[in-house]
Amino acid sequence: MKRMTEQLLYPRRIRSRIAEAMEDTPVVLLAGPRQAGKTTLVRQISGTGARYLTLDDELTFMSARDDPVGLIRSLDRAVIDEIQRAPALLLAIKKSVDEDRRAGRFLLTGSANLMALPTVADSLAGRMETLLLLPLSQSEIEGQSANWLDSVFSGRIPQPGTKALGSNLIERVLRGGYPEAISRPTPRRRIAWARQYIDALIQRDVRDVASIEKLDQLPRFLRALAQTAGQMCNYTQLGGEVGLDSKTAAKYIGVLEQMYLLRRVDVWARNRLSRVVKTPKLQFIDSGLLATLLELSAEEVLQSRTRFGNVLESFVYGELLKATTTAAGDYSLMYYRDADKVEVDVVIENAAGQLVGVEVKASATVKGSDLQGLKKLATLAGSQFQMGMLLYDGDETLPLGEKLWAAPLASLWGM
Repeated sequence: MKRMTEQLLYPRRIRSRIAEAMEDTPVVLLAGPRQAGKTTLVRQISGTGARYLTLDDELTFMSARDDPVGLIRSLDRAVIDEIQRAPALLLAIKKSVDEDRRAGRFLLTGSANLMALPTVADSLAGRMETLLLLPLSQSEIEGQSANWLDSVFSGRIPQPGTKALGSNLIERVLRGGYPEAISRPTPRRRIAWARQYIDALIQRDVRDVASIEKLDQLPRFLRALAQTAGQMCNYTQLGGEVGLDSKTAAKYIGVLEQMYLLRRVDVWARNRLSRVVKTPKLQFIDSGLLATLLELSAEEVLQSRTRFGNVLESFVYGELLKATTTAAGDYSLMYYRDADKVEVDVVIENAAGQLVGVEVKASATVKGSDLQGLKKLATLAGSQFQMGMLLYDGDETLPLGEKLWAAPLASLWGM
């Protein structure tokens, strides 16, 4: 009951998208990590006219596994939770909707990226719309409706509705966006929840999406990955730290990506940019989980921001990723780095190929050298470059040159 109440405090932006999709699409899948709020949301939307089934229930799971066609045949309209636990149900759903194409028949949730599972991607093509629900964004927590991506691509920088400087910013970053973590009253209780959450994912959910050997190595490997957040992936080096070969390390990263714990971020490049580094880098989607894996406390950050920078970058990446799920435009998140180690933390590209560069700075002081990457990107992108944004721990929005701005990190959830 507590979790339901907590979720209701924060209206989810994607709710209207789900309702729209159910008006004209037979199957709607709400994907995202466990405990991001999917179940609460779909039960609110589906109302009383649809039967609710969860594959976390052992009897339902057995029925789905042993007689998927029979189970689906017995349903007219249904909400099916945690569909990744029995992917065979999707083929049965395909058969059912081919016979009855009414919109909104099946509302599914999945805590793993089903499109990455073999045989699934094609089975519901044209019949299913997939929407992504990530942990709460700062905009949802603050009740702000502006979408940062849509705003900056239209040339407007949102103004912070609530200030977040110093210790307030640190608390937000270390807390992350999971509703249950936010509801916990102290950092110690949040960390306890996050540790149990990570353990449960590894011990239970990994088996649903992959056959993993050396499962006991996964916790150590995940902690090793946390040390490389915001850095380029070196599978050989990462695997070597915990006794895995590079192929197994790459497979593990793929599984963790499927479960929405982290993402590989590609490099923005053009064919003529031969000096651009092609290696993707890793970003954790939730900064609170990342901070827990790193055992990073507010006390340490207040004394030294050495380890805070990468966690802050993951926080910003997560906020931008959440913004892509509800934006009016279509955006891709990448990064830039060349052979001279000139880098831009996040490069955002819209459907027209226009770019906005974002550099993240953990301090309140901005130096000229902080703009090196954004200036390089502006030169390379030419007329496609719309804006370069240096997000910092300050409260002023100031121009720093042609199409270059410094803005508070709190502008991410501004008005």
